[in-house]
Amino acid sequence: MPRVEIKEGESFEGAMRRFKRQIEQEGILRELRDRKHYQKPSEKKRKKMRERR
Repeated sequence: MPRVEIKEGESFEGAMRRFKRQIEQEGILRELRDRKHYQKPSEKKRKKMRERR
């Protein structure tokens, strides 16, 4: 779990930007989206085949 401590004199918006950047670098949002919309392995194969064409 990413953790950001607000530095002295730092605004909340600045800390929030650092937090978002950390989450993006760790790939948490991508994994969350993938888990939210589960696809069966056969559906993944079909999707990849369509994209290749």
